Amino acid sequence: MNLFYNILIYIAGFTLSIIAIFNKKISLFVEGRKDVFEKLERHFDTHDKTIWFHCASLGEFEQGRPIIEKTKVLYPNYKLLVTFFSPSGYEIRKDYPIVDLVTYLPLDTKKNVKRFLHIINPKIVIFIKYEFWPNLLKQLKKNEVKTILVSGIFRKEQSFFKSYGNWMKKSLQTFDHFFVQNQESKELLKQAGFTNTTVSGDTRFDRVFEITKQDNTIEFIERFVDKKITLIAGSTWKKDEELLVNYINHKADLNQKFIIAPHNIRTNEIAKLKESISKEVILFSEMNNKELSSYQVFIIDSVGLLSKIYNYADIAYVGGGFGTGIHNILEPATFGVPILIGPNYHKFKEAKELVNLDACHVIANSSELMKELTSLFTDKNKRKDNGEIARSYILSNIGATDLIVDYLDKAISKN
Repeated sequence: MNLFYNILIYIAGFTLSIIAIFNKKISLFVEGRKDVFEKLERHFDTHDKTIWFHCASLGEFEQGRPIIEKTKVLYPNYKLLVTFFSPSGYEIRKDYPIVDLVTYLPLDTKKNVKRFLHIINPKIVIFIKYEFWPNLLKQLKKNEVKTILVSGIFRKEQSFFKSYGNWMKKSLQTFDHFFVQNQESKELLKQAGFTNTTVSGDTRFDRVFEITKQDNTIEFIERFVDKKITLIAGSTWKKDEELLVNYINHKADLNQKFIIAPHNIRTNEIAKLKESISKEVILFSEMNNKELSSYQVFIIDSVGLLSKIYNYADIAYVGGGFGTGIHNILEPATFGVPILIGPNYHKFKEAKELVNLDACHVIANSSELMKELTSLFTDKNKRKDNGEIARSYILSNIGATDLIVDYLDKAISKN
């Protein structure tokens, strides 16, 4: 099986280099890895004390972020490395100032792994949520590098827990400790023979809670909102936007404001969205010298603002629920606002729990959205009650970061 895996990795590398000619994302994936070792050699020395965090993509980075930032404060003499597997994470966070370097993780060949670990010589490695690379994990174990998983989630469908998955289960044997999000994951690991586990919860709760402590003032958003009741629609897709636009065009009154932050900010798609709205609408990219309070709809055709913009929400709509699944529902929840989502949310634990608590409302079509928005826009007490439930839910789930950092502190003290 090891031989087959190693052959497959080389085939994958070659195949991706061909696909990269025709695919921009794959091109970033391939090109970004070409100078990884040169970057590492410029930033790290084998004598450095290094802590390494690995994230698959942006979502995992956000889960790891509170741990990274607390580690930076506690261990200023250590160098910090963050690696990504996916371009979607790397491209957005490649200039993250907290750490010494953000780069790609090289493909999991034996040669790459040995060279990578020789350069950075990490004292401890933190994998965030998942990604189990057999060659890398095997070499970490051989080098006696303490390796932990944080915010892990395991499901019985995974190969580790199948009769044919013994080879992959060996990768789990390399971990010194698992910090998992739920009791189900702990039980699955226990059944597979692993008792080095702690149910810590999800570090994303700590991350979104920290957002509320920072300065979330956005002057131009305040000018646009102008003390009106405001719906913030974040990470919306086409179907989400069609339903929202239908409400805006046919139901919204002048006391209601709407901020839409689409997931897709391609110029032609933004133009189509703007043209579909019959009310006064302004884009972020064209707001200079405009009297923002005179507009009813504000389209954010930029990235990086949404988590702060939720601070101005009276109602939040989180997109993606008419596709493969909803986006980050915790960001609006931490600001204590009622939330609307589409029907595809069942694989998201936090969404199911907020729905059961009645802090989040599921809509499946235009008429349901009309009904829910009419109720939320007109009923201040409902907005307040739903929002308080959402906020309390966040507060009841914080603390994972402190548990994990306490473990890291003890591990680092022994090095």
